[in-house]
Amino acid sequence: MSLAEILPDVQSLSRVDKLRLIQLLAQELAEVEDDVGLVGGQSYPVWSPDQAFAAADTLLQALSADRGPGK
Repeated sequence: MSLAEILPDVQSLSRVDKLRLIQLLAQELAEVEDDVGLVGGQSYPVWSPDQAFAAADTLLQALSADRGPGK
């Protein structure tokens, strides 16, 4: 069944049923994405700019150059 076939039925749903449909589709997509290889309860590294001092310095220099001298 294609989206074009079910769209009229979806549009005729009540607000509550549309929200339930959104929730169901989101859960289904999340379950499919879980199969990507992430394991529940395990830690994964995530980059954070918290200790990115070189990047902060570069941004500060760019801002200073953009303002020009004496501004």
